[in-house]
Amino acid sequence: MTSQVSSTTEQADESVLGEQRKPAGAKDVRRLDRVIIRFAGDSGDGMQLTGDRFTSETASFGNDLSTLPNFPAEIRAPAGTLPGVSSFQLHFADHDILTPGDAPNVLVAMNPAALKANVSDLPRGAEVIVNTDEFTKRAMQKVGYGTSPLEDGSLDGYSVHRVPLTTLTVEALKEFELSRKEAERSKNMFALGLLSWMYHRPTEGTEKFLTTKFAKKPAIAAANIAAFRAGWNFGETTEDFAVSYEVAPAQSAFPAGTYRNISGNLALSYGLIAASRQADLPLYLGSYPITPASDILHELSKHKNFGVRTFQAEDEIAGIGAALGAAFGGSLAVTTTSGPGVALKSETIGLAVSLELPLLVIDIQRGGPSTGLPTKTEQADLLQAMYGRNGEAPVPVVAPRTPADCFDAAIEAARIALTYRTPVFLLSDGYLANGSEPWRIPETDELPDLRVRFAQGPNHTLDDGTEVFWPYKRDPGTLARPWAIPGTPGLEHRIGGIEKQDGTGNISYDPANHDFMVRTRQAKIDGIDVPDIEVDDPDGASTLVLGWGSTYGPITAAVRRLRTAGESIAQAHLRHLNPFPSNLGAVLKGYDKVVIPEMNLGQLATLVRAKYLVDAHSYNQVNGMPFKAEQLATALKEAIDG
Repeated sequence: MTSQVSSTTEQADESVLGEQRKPAGAKDVRRLDRVIIRFAGDSGDGMQLTGDRFTSETASFGNDLSTLPNFPAEIRAPAGTLPGVSSFQLHFADHDILTPGDAPNVLVAMNPAALKANVSDLPRGAEVIVNTDEFTKRAMQKVGYGTSPLEDGSLDGYSVHRVPLTTLTVEALKEFELSRKEAERSKNMFALGLLSWMYHRPTEGTEKFLTTKFAKKPAIAAANIAAFRAGWNFGETTEDFAVSYEVAPAQSAFPAGTYRNISGNLALSYGLIAASRQADLPLYLGSYPITPASDILHELSKHKNFGVRTFQAEDEIAGIGAALGAAFGGSLAVTTTSGPGVALKSETIGLAVSLELPLLVIDIQRGGPSTGLPTKTEQADLLQAMYGRNGEAPVPVVAPRTPADCFDAAIEAARIALTYRTPVFLLSDGYLANGSEPWRIPETDELPDLRVRFAQGPNHTLDDGTEVFWPYKRDPGTLARPWAIPGTPGLEHRIGGIEKQDGTGNISYDPANHDFMVRTRQAKIDGIDVPDIEVDDPDGASTLVLGWGSTYGPITAAVRRLRTAGESIAQAHLRHLNPFPSNLGAVLKGYDKVVIPEMNLGQLATLVRAKYLVDAHSYNQVNGMPFKAEQLATALKEAIDG
C-alpha cells in the first residue's frame, strides 16, 4: 500500500461516514469508507481465529486491510484476568490504508477483563458488543469492577449492545450431542456470524474453513457452522441491531493482478522459497523455535516439494551452525530467530563473516532485553545486528516495511548474500510478522535472476606456471570470494575461524595481512550495490521524517494527515541499514530538521548522527505496541513548529 486517504483525526468519524439507505423490507444499511473492529476475550476464547476468519473474508471481498493481533506471552494465561486478554484488531476500507487504525469503532468484549483492558481505546460513540453471560459478580471483581459497567453509567458514551452470547450459542447447539462446556466453545463463531452480518461479509469461506479444520470431527464442524449461522440470523432478526454496514471493495487501491491476504511471516517464507528457486539452490533452514519467528519454521516445513529442508535444532547455536554448514555445502542457508537467539548466534555469525559464505539471519524482533516481551513488538535489535559480534565483523542489514514487503525483503537479502558471499541480517518484527494485508502475487518473470556460478577449477597461476585454486581470490567488482562446493576435485581448501591469508586462505598471523583482510571485508560490505533512498517531498519542506522497518505505515499515515491539514513535511524510509544508500548523507543535509521515529531509544538516530554529523531528533516508543498515526502526527507537527 503506498497511499492513504487521510483525515485530521484517526477515526474521521468513520462510524457515520457515507449515506444511509433502507431496502424495502430490510433493516437500514449504512455505507462507510472504513471500519476498525477489535475482537477481545480470554486467550482461550478463539479471538485470533475469529479475527483471522473475518480478515480472510474481508480480503476475499476486495477491501484493503491491515491487522494487529495482540495476545499474551503465556500459552494459556489465567482465565478472566487482564494479563490473559487476547485481542485482534482489523482495519478495512474501500481505499488504500496503511495501519490497523488507532482506535476501534467496534469492540467485541467476551468478558469483563476484555472490556476493561480495551474500553479506554474507544472513541466516544463507538459500538460495544458485550457478552452479558460473563458479567458475573465474581468475574467483575476479578478485574476490579466494584459495580457492573453495564449498569453504572460508565458506558453511556458508547452504543452498547448487550448480547448473551454464551446462552444464545448453547441454545443454538442444543440439537447437537455436546456438553455445555463444548457448546460454549463455539461462542466465538456466534460472534463472528453476528459481525459478518453487520458488515456484509461473505460466509462461504468460513463455512468451508470450518469443514476442513474439523474434517476428522464432523460433529464439531457442524456445531461451529451452526453457531456461525445463528450469529448471522441473530443480527438479521434482533431489534437491538437496527443498522448494518457496507464497506465497498477497494477497487481503485490495487493495481491489476491476483491478490491474497498475507501475514509478514508467511510472506517472508514465500520470499525465501522464491529466492531459492530463482537461485536454483536448495533452501535449508536451521532453526530453533522462538516467538515470534516460529511460524517461518512451521511454514517452510510444509514445502519439501520445493526443495526446502528444515532442521529444528536442539538450541539456537546448533541451528545456525547447521545452516552455516549447509551454506558451505552449496545451499541457500537461513536461520530464523528473535533478539535473544541473535545473542546466542553471534559467534557463528562472526564465523560466517570470516568464512565469507552466504547466510540469511532473520531476526523477528520483539520486546527485550532478555526474555522481555515475547509477543510484543520492538525495533531494538538494530545495533545488535550492526555490532553484536567480537572484532570487526560487518554484516549487511535489510528491513521490510510492511507485511507484504517481507516477500521482497527476503529476496533482496538473498541477492546480497549470494552476490557478495556474506551473512545478511533481515530485521522484521512482531508487528509485521503477525499483521497482514493484501499482497499482489508476482509473476515469475518479475523476480530477479539470483543464479550463482560455483567455482569449477583453478583460478590462479603461480609464478612457476602451476594452476591452483585460491579460495580467497576475489571478484574485482564485488570483492566476493569464490564459492567452492565440497568434494569438487582440485578445489580442496581450508576453512575455519582463524584469520586467513589473502588469496590462499592459509592460516596467517601476519599483522599486515590481518589489517588488509579486515579492511577488505569492510570494503566488500561498503561496496554493496543498494538503490538510492527516495524522498517524498511534494512541497519543498524544511522538515524530513526518516524511518525504517515497520514504522512505515504509521509514519506515512501521519505525514498524509499533516499534509491534508496544510503542513509541509518530507518523508523517506530506509530498507538498507548497512550499508546506507549512497545519497543518504546529501538527503539529510538538505533539510533543516530531521526526525526519526523508532520503537527503541534512538538506535538509527545514533547511527545517523555518528556517520553524517546531522542533528537528527529521535521520537521513541518502547511499550511493545506500534506507533499510532495521531500520536506521530502530533509529534511531527511539534517538530515542524519548534
